Amino acid sequence: MTEPTRGPRWRRLPTEARHAASRDLDTLPSEEIVALLLEEDRRGLDTALRHRRVIARAADAVADTLEAGGDVMFAGAGTSGRLGVIEAAECPPTFGTDPERIRAAIAGGQDAVFRAREGSEDRDGDGRRDVRGLGAGDLLIGVSASSVTPYVRGALNRAREQGARTVLLTCAAADGLDDLADLVLALDTGPEVLTGSTRLKAGSATKAVLNAVTTTAMVRLGKVFENLMVDLAQGSAKLRDRALRIVEAAGGVGLDEAESLWEAAGEEVKTAIVMARCRVSAPAAREQLKAAGGHVRQALVDAADGDD
Repeated sequence: MTEPTRGPRWRRLPTEARHAASRDLDTLPSEEIVALLLEEDRRGLDTALRHRRVIARAADAVADTLEAGGDVMFAGAGTSGRLGVIEAAECPPTFGTDPERIRAAIAGGQDAVFRAREGSEDRDGDGRRDVRGLGAGDLLIGVSASSVTPYVRGALNRAREQGARTVLLTCAAADGLDDLADLVLALDTGPEVLTGSTRLKAGSATKAVLNAVTTTAMVRLGKVFENLMVDLAQGSAKLRDRALRIVEAAGGVGLDEAESLWEAAGEEVKTAIVMARCRVSAPAAREQLKAAGGHVRQALVDAADGDD
């Protein structure tokens, strides 16, 4: 279904309002434009911080879904859709997740990541189609700066019909949105410096929230030890070097020993850390990790308790 060209729903949106401090934007020198843009980005992040309790609930929903064997999907259009694609794409290298378990759908399909296909966001049927693989035990996170994007609403409605849990992340006001998803995260970031350009403040706030949601979820799932990514993929020289430095730091060993342990562990960072800290073989370290649900800290605590 295509939305009408004119209508009251857009003109009421705070993201479409004119920003009082930027009405003379076209007369300002470059430095003042930059300062205004960055100051508004900071306000957007301050707004997100005030919603940290609800953001944490969204992160817990992601962690609970993945821990129970379900899938997580992001769905959005335009900038919001691209941010969802980025978030899904970054989880496998950072946290070693299965690309099929955390994925993204964008209005207009994969080509829309690189070239805008604006009309595609108006088709709620496309949103319904793109999430048809979700069901009970899965989670859909709809991302829509305005909250009224038909593609995202269609995706949320279909996901709920299929039994999936739903979250809506929007930069609009919360009024009237409660029925759209099981959890609504409405940031209400307000007008943009460039009127209606939600790739600016709204985009920055959305990106920060998505980062917070996935990172928090991965910490809960044991993919972080201390502040180190211990399940990272190692598909490049830089990442293999990072893996060795993580074993060195978390294992409390020198770099040469870290490399030996890492190799003996089959390049499994978690296993190498437990080997270093507990002075056990790779098979024994894997058993300790398995008993601890993959959490390095718990594996070390259990090993210490066993020594008492």
